[in-house]
Amino acid sequence: MGAYGLATHIWNNNLKSILLLAGFPVLLLTLMYALCVLYVGVAVEFSTIEEGLRLALDQLGRIWPFAFLAAGVWFLIAWLSHQSLINMSTGARGLTRQEAPELYNMLENLCISRGVPMPKLQVIDTPALNAFASGVSDRNYAITLTRGIVEALDRAELEAVMAHELTHIRNRDVRLLIIAVIFVGIFSFFGELVFRNIFRTGVRIGGHTESRKGDSRGGGVLILIAIAMIAIAYVLAMVIRFSLSQKREFLADAGAVDLTRRPDGMISALKKISGRSEIDAPGEVRQMMIDNSTNFAGLFATHPSIEKRISALESYAGGTR
Repeated sequence: MGAYGLATHIWNNNLKSILLLAGFPVLLLTLMYALCVLYVGVAVEFSTIEEGLRLALDQLGRIWPFAFLAAGVWFLIAWLSHQSLINMSTGARGLTRQEAPELYNMLENLCISRGVPMPKLQVIDTPALNAFASGVSDRNYAITLTRGIVEALDRAELEAVMAHELTHIRNRDVRLLIIAVIFVGIFSFFGELVFRNIFRTGVRIGGHTESRKGDSRGGGVLILIAIAMIAIAYVLAMVIRFSLSQKREFLADAGAVDLTRRPDGMISALKKISGRSEIDAPGEVRQMMIDNSTNFAGLFATHPSIEKRISALESYAGGTR
């Protein structure tokens, strides 16, 4: 089996996509219940913590259909217009064959060699050296290169980079990442909104207020419970975003070698990209790029280090520095 032909990885990505979609209602209900608990703790009269939690559950029973409707609308808009949103956030634009015939020929040859439809080709006018693939189906898959990477890399290196991104498309990595970005976006939005409001307005945890006739300590406990639940939902969403598997980059590097038969081209491209890839783009988009220079360590790393990727190509693909 070739370095690219890892059917288990594709199956695993499809399974993760299904699990993300299946887990979304659970996390969404958790988030909605936490917001209801926060509302009861701040604005509703109650006598015991148990009564406050019950009132919050009653609130959830009234609002959950509207929450799911709003989430469904968000999913639909993001799914249909994600490419436009990505282009707006990065400044990417379509690249015509007349503008870059050599790039088109390279990509076309790679696609013909594997019998796959050719994705669109786009460019970002920035000196940074980076690239990414995006899209959810053959109709809207796209490979985006920065102007910097086009000008800095030679033919063999550019071919390796495009083969890397094409492998992401064929492995269904990009579809999984798009689903994760849409999924996590809701929790990031509400989590950041709540915590910013809490710190800005200085919600008091405890202390008697004339507007509440119930136990003020109970109100403070409810607020703490709500904050803890929101924090858990937020952190889980972030973990999903950052830890979908660093293995995808190793596999895409190996896929590039399998497509081009030139491991040194991929190694040389990674060496040139290292330290020059930082680009002004949302974190969700940087996660999709060939290198994410604003990486975190450990569990929250979106990419393995360039050094590890080069070492893997040397060890398993026969490449040299």
